[in-house]
Amino acid sequence: MISLTRSMTWNAATGGLPDWGRVAVAAAIAVAAVALGFGLRAAPGWLTRHAGRTRWAWDDLLFTLMRDLALVSSSALGLWVAVLVLKLRPDSRNVADHLLLAVLIVTVSVAVARFAAGAVSSVVRSRAGVAQSATIFVNIVRVMVVGIGVLVLLQSLGVSVTPLLTALGVGGLAVALALQDTLANLFAGVHILASRKVQPGDYVRLDSGQDGYIVDINWRNTTIRQLAGNLVIVPNSKFADAILTNYHRPEQDLSVLVQASVAYESDLDQVEKVTIDVAQEVMAEVDGGVGDHEPSVRFHTFGESSIDFSVTLRTREFTDQYVIVHEFIKRLHRRYRIEGIEIPYPKRTIVMADGSTGI
Repeated sequence: MISLTRSMTWNAATGGLPDWGRVAVAAAIAVAAVALGFGLRAAPGWLTRHAGRTRWAWDDLLFTLMRDLALVSSSALGLWVAVLVLKLRPDSRNVADHLLLAVLIVTVSVAVARFAAGAVSSVVRSRAGVAQSATIFVNIVRVMVVGIGVLVLLQSLGVSVTPLLTALGVGGLAVALALQDTLANLFAGVHILASRKVQPGDYVRLDSGQDGYIVDINWRNTTIRQLAGNLVIVPNSKFADAILTNYHRPEQDLSVLVQASVAYESDLDQVEKVTIDVAQEVMAEVDGGVGDHEPSVRFHTFGESSIDFSVTLRTREFTDQYVIVHEFIKRLHRRYRIEGIEIPYPKRTIVMADGSTGI
């Protein structure tokens, strides 16, 4: 308040508009700038809702960035012009300039960080082909953008960042030694995603026995959701070293072998024809089956009481195999009964000491 009074006295001594006249003009400019900012914020908001109906994600990100910057940028510009109109004392004007610049830099940094995080998330989703996003890349980009904004802010306020960067470089070595496990998980997570052998949404099975859908890969661990709904948390460094099977790559379609057997008295040509008919029916009618797949029957073993064979089915993804096998066994059992094909079970003949036999 004292600074403002001195500024008004100094303005009166230099001539021009009366002090209160300048205040009124400056206030009008500030109010107009704020009103303009609200208007500019409302326009991108409407465009963002409209862009949400399109399939292209970049227009949503661009309009969101415009909305985040509209109000603060317009208000900061209006206040800066108002400061020029007031013709404050040099020290007061310097403080106002630095304050407005700091607000503008912080706002731009946060808005750009949000835009960059959204862009990275969109790229990761499009390349992975899944709905989930890998937060590790998003968080790294967000931290980098905000960090650059902080350095620019310090430099604009007259704080030299060179000694700060030097101190961070020296201290970074000590931090790296203290956080070896954390950094190992971080770089392992980056390696996992960069290799694109595993992505969020894939169904995997580890050599330790855990299996499920990958929910997310963050800076420290990988989250796997099992079919029962439980979450398995695996550190990235251990996940990168694990031997795993990815059932979604190079494609999600999965071949399923079903073992079956028939009696030795059966007509194998009839068995093959009936089994393929049932398999084709299941492939075409049951959700999860690959309709254009040609099932096959392969006899492979003369068993103790049966001739054993394998039936090859195909499902769209790993979890579809359970309902496909379920329906196939039900329908095959029903069809074998209709066709008179025997599904044998183990039998033993007992020879008595007197020469009689029994089963």
